[in-house]
Amino acid sequence: MSKFFIHRPIFAWVIALLILLMGLLALPNMPIAQYPDVAPPTVRVTATYPGASPEEVSRSVTSLIEDELNGVDNLLYYSSTSDTNGNAQIEITFNPGTSANQAQIDVQNAVGNITSSLPTSVIQQGLRYSKQNSNFLLIVALSSKDGSQSAADIADYITRNVKNSISRVKGVGNFQLFSAERAMRIWVNPAKLTSYGMSMSDVNTALSAQHVNISSGVMGAPPNEESQTISAVVRSNGELTTVQDFENVVLRADTNGAIVRLKDVARVEIGLTSYSNSARLNGKPTAVFAISLAPGANALETEGLIKQELDKLSQYFPAGVTYTIPYNTAPYIDASINKVFHTLIEAILLVFVVMFVFLQNIRYTLIPSLVVPVALLGTVAALLFLGYSINILTMFAMVLAIGILVDDAIVVVENVERIMATEGLPPMQATLKAMPQISGAIVGITLVLVTVFFPLLFMSGSSGVIYRQFAVAMAVSIAFSGFLALTFTPALCATILKPIPKGHHLEKKGFFGWFNRGFDKLTHRYSAGVAGLIKRSVRMMIIYLILVGSAVYLFMQLPSSFMPEEDQGYTITNIELPAGVSANRTVDVIKQIEGFYLKQPELNNIIAVQGFSFNGSGLNAGIAFATLKDFSERTSPQSAASVIAGKATGALLYGIPDATVFSLIPPAISSLGNSSGFDLQLQDRGGIGQEALRAAAQTLIAKATATGIVTNPRISGLGPGPQLQININRDKAAALGVNISEIRSVLGTSVGTNFIGKFPNNGRMQNVWVQADTDYRSDLDKILALKVKNTSGNLVDLGSVVDAKWTNGPSQVKRFNSYDALNISGGAAPGHANGEVMAIVEKIIKEELPAGVGYEWSGLSFQEVQAGNQAPIMMALAMLVVFLVLAALYESWSIPFSAMLIVPLGMLGTAGLTYLLNKSNDIYFQVGMITVMGLSAKNAILIVEFAKDAYAKGTSLVESAIEAAHLRFRPILMTSFAFIMGVIPLVFATGAGAAGQKAVGLAVLGGMLAVTPFSLIFVPVFFVFILRLFKTKPKLLGEQQELEDMALQERQYKDQIYADMNEYTSSRDMEKNND
Repeated sequence: MSKFFIHRPIFAWVIALLILLMGLLALPNMPIAQYPDVAPPTVRVTATYPGASPEEVSRSVTSLIEDELNGVDNLLYYSSTSDTNGNAQIEITFNPGTSANQAQIDVQNAVGNITSSLPTSVIQQGLRYSKQNSNFLLIVALSSKDGSQSAADIADYITRNVKNSISRVKGVGNFQLFSAERAMRIWVNPAKLTSYGMSMSDVNTALSAQHVNISSGVMGAPPNEESQTISAVVRSNGELTTVQDFENVVLRADTNGAIVRLKDVARVEIGLTSYSNSARLNGKPTAVFAISLAPGANALETEGLIKQELDKLSQYFPAGVTYTIPYNTAPYIDASINKVFHTLIEAILLVFVVMFVFLQNIRYTLIPSLVVPVALLGTVAALLFLGYSINILTMFAMVLAIGILVDDAIVVVENVERIMATEGLPPMQATLKAMPQISGAIVGITLVLVTVFFPLLFMSGSSGVIYRQFAVAMAVSIAFSGFLALTFTPALCATILKPIPKGHHLEKKGFFGWFNRGFDKLTHRYSAGVAGLIKRSVRMMIIYLILVGSAVYLFMQLPSSFMPEEDQGYTITNIELPAGVSANRTVDVIKQIEGFYLKQPELNNIIAVQGFSFNGSGLNAGIAFATLKDFSERTSPQSAASVIAGKATGALLYGIPDATVFSLIPPAISSLGNSSGFDLQLQDRGGIGQEALRAAAQTLIAKATATGIVTNPRISGLGPGPQLQININRDKAAALGVNISEIRSVLGTSVGTNFIGKFPNNGRMQNVWVQADTDYRSDLDKILALKVKNTSGNLVDLGSVVDAKWTNGPSQVKRFNSYDALNISGGAAPGHANGEVMAIVEKIIKEELPAGVGYEWSGLSFQEVQAGNQAPIMMALAMLVVFLVLAALYESWSIPFSAMLIVPLGMLGTAGLTYLLNKSNDIYFQVGMITVMGLSAKNAILIVEFAKDAYAKGTSLVESAIEAAHLRFRPILMTSFAFIMGVIPLVFATGAGAAGQKAVGLAVLGGMLAVTPFSLIFVPVFFVFILRLFKTKPKLLGEQQELEDMALQERQYKDQIYADMNEYTSSRDMEKNND
């Protein structure tokens, strides 16, 4: 194939230009994202049971829904939370790759089977379904500069005029308002009710009967009389619409004409749906909403569209109202992508310098430099065709591929240049002679490097998505590199290079002359050293086994984790106070947290929400997002997000009495959770109860903390608190003629809230709530003094039919896969990895906790376990595939071992450097190790291919190995140094995404630093040892065999001619003699 393109260089240029053109056309159309859609699809089901306790919500709503989920296709796991606000939230997680739309349809169909079994008030408000992303893309704050609009006014404006427009923006998954919208609130005075001989149930009955939407029809609608000449819509005022309408609701009309109206016993106002949430921006009250991405949406594109929509909407904001975006994850995504792009440019420049030092001629250096953009843009075109995006992972692959892309071109150029320098051939003839010598090696290298990533395509879970992104980008770029090395590069060598005199390298002066003479001496010393090592092959194999054992030992010592933590420019602070505290107390704690952060010079903004946290909702919960200044303004290690979060936790956790405050940084992939560290679900599998389960959790936390390796282990969720247990005395109720439904109605409406329906308010349907006024539900005596009506119409004190006592109970009930559960999270101490912590936690659970306590991992930890289980299989498959490719390439089962034996020594370098630097065995490490496996085999192939061919031509086995090592010494060092310099920018990365870049760079750097000298030392020894052991005699294959056959035929032809000439000469001489 190469000969065709050498003779037709324009054809090669056309192919290269077409590849270039396709890449340029594809580039603007490539979607850009920080990561691909890694997170498993999640569907959230939300229900509300007003006035119900967490246990009642869990028993009557959550458990019924969960029972229907177990048969849903592609289900991974599900979790649920039932809280004191009567909210039930079930999150159903599916296998990666499942269609989020189909998952939601399947969930809705399954839950639809039991909808009619749910409590009436739950059915009235409906079940809400959403495709969920666990983290926020951005948070928007609207505030009034002149104070003319309160936070409540702005929140209602957001509900009416902003929410729907933003929700329609492409890529928006969920719109969450942290302030309540308006509602019709009816605050009943039970004392006045009693004075009229009525109870709360009378209010509910009257409102339900009189607040109805009456559809009156059309007057004169067909069929009608022929004389009917008009038709008109009939309207009626059955639905109540204003405060005055509700105030005038008739509760009772006596025969004497006396009327008791709602305003006689209650005050009616347009208030808020809920008073349990408030938000603050930099210490000032504001109205805020958060946006989550839809599954599969592009963060950068969505953020841009949201900003455009907000700019349009802001033109219609009330006077003095403006918006800001104090929390935005998109700039970090953009910065991390740009950072990797800059790393790519730096890698190309460093590789160019290495090539120039070795090749010492702009023309020689230009050829590999021309190949790089063609291969990279060809990769971009292929990725677009395959449905991939430009993201951190594909960019990492391209950075690593830079060294590989120039490798093949360097091998070609170096061999052509060597033949020109040693044999004095012109470029065309030198290229024609060089290509058959190295085509087999290039094909072998390309196949090995492509197929080593092949097993990654079949990995499952979120880690499988990551592996596939990297593997496809690497394999495609390497395939383009190999193709161009056999087509475009030889054409360039034949046309661009100029003839050079024999031995010109050694004749050069200055730096290059000194370099060449020194390198020539080093090459000869190396060849002599190889000869000595081959004589001691048994000793060398013993040393090899020791090194392999060291590699295995170091690999086993590495702690595991999923991905390294990244500084993403913000921290998340979770706030929890004891259950039962007021919202005011929670706000006081938030003010202290704001005070700490506002003093930090690194702070940009802090936005805090009372009543909400990722651990649950309640008056005692809160969350704060502190966004930090740009990386350019945070250059010292002490300004890193993790350090600031640690300082905040240390100052706030122990500095605020009765409050549990943890500042955390988000995980590297935000869609996989809300914080870094481990995520454990401790389950009640034996029916031991909430108290025993919590006691087991406290034991686990104490034991884990005592190790010194697990940091800040905690129960992620709201703790138990004081509860008023009211038990209906059925005997007394029956004796007094009070129905149980009456008791429930009075309690649910007085202490809880009763949902009556909706009313139209300025073009929007909003809720109507009935509740006893504040003073009549503030303590136990007042609750027991509430009146219930018996069957005779008389009022009876609630306290006479119920027994009440104070008790302690859960503020929320959490379940995981149908078991009551507690979510426990924590982190690893410096110098330790998440996998090590998870192993410790598992050991404590199995050895220290009582029977009946089980556990499962969730979130990021679930993915980490899955990835760790797959890693050994992945590496074993990669080695097997490489071996099979080499066996097919060499048509031998034994020769591939001489190339494969070097692979563990590359792993020694990778594991060794990672261990020395206290890094962990994470996904980036595993990807780097797979890459090193391929590169290790590549260096070995360069020697084995030449040695095999020399041996097949009749050179002795030892001489073949020495000659191959001598000839390949320069290209191996050149390509290895080029690759090493290509990863240097990754190793020394700073700023956005630096941790991931360093993890990949260090893994590959360690492997290449080890495998480069080990390949030069051990591969010739392996070749001789294996071929002697298996008594293998290789044969020439492919183009090499054809050339040998042609040379043999030419020699035979010449021999025949000489024989014929000799015979002719002899016969003529005989004739002369006879004459």
